[in-house]
Amino acid sequence: MGSLVGRNLLAGAAPDIAPPPDAPPRMGFFTDTSVCIGCKACEVACKEWNGVPEDGLEFTGMSYDNTQGLDADTWRHVAFIEQDKPMGRAETGAAGDLRWLMASDVCKHCTHAACLDVCPTGSLFRTEFGTVVVQEDICNGCGYCVPACPYGVIDRREGDGRAWKCTMCYDRIGVGMEPACAKACPTESIQYGPLDELRERAALRVDQLHDQGVDDARLYGHDPDDGVGGDGAFFLLLDEPEVYGLPPDPVVTTRDLPSMWRHAGLAAAGLLGGVVAAFAVHGRAGGGR
Repeated sequence: MGSLVGRNLLAGAAPDIAPPPDAPPRMGFFTDTSVCIGCKACEVACKEWNGVPEDGLEFTGMSYDNTQGLDADTWRHVAFIEQDKPMGRAETGAAGDLRWLMASDVCKHCTHAACLDVCPTGSLFRTEFGTVVVQEDICNGCGYCVPACPYGVIDRREGDGRAWKCTMCYDRIGVGMEPACAKACPTESIQYGPLDELRERAALRVDQLHDQGVDDARLYGHDPDDGVGGDGAFFLLLDEPEVYGLPPDPVVTTRDLPSMWRHAGLAAAGLLGGVVAAFAVHGRAGGGR
């Protein structure tokens, strides 16, 4: 796999650039939602290790999920989705069948990360592990990264103004430790490791579930040819991405910037040419008096 270190990538295939001999492999998360039990140990471990403030603990009246979504104060979010639907073809499908879909969401650490593209201070950077991290000490709170993220992950903290999100526990993985969420997960729903190995493991897991009659099992964010060049954190889902609040076809939001700048440059050149021509005609007209 080509090295992603030190490069911002817009849309398109990542070039196959050989990493330095001593570079670590790209690391990532594989979240297998089929074994998530909704315990929220990952949320608690993330907050404890990273010193993330509490996020309100509001009772929504709509779900057992009281954190509702990812934001500056929730870097791991376990969704609870109640469905009147059997799990697979092995079940009866009789009226009253119910299943819970539980999934621990997180920053996707995209290959083509729009938040990196728009950050004016260099606060956002790509690490030697291929992950995307915010340096909060040089974040100026401009907020450009917030609408740039196709997943709605990154957010500014109220009363602080700076942007915050999952770092994949950069301080831990730098010394050979697992991220706190993966370490705390009791069912190994959250798996951490070299991204290529995780993709292979995930494909085998989907095949296993299909053999067991779970026909809806599919991977999300694993494809290097998708609109963000593949995610560093990808998922095994048991239903359509929209059910989990995920965009079905995410695209890096800065994809069209090069063509936009080209069109803007051509328009500016045309305008400048018109102004020069107007002055030339005016000069000739003035010289004939």
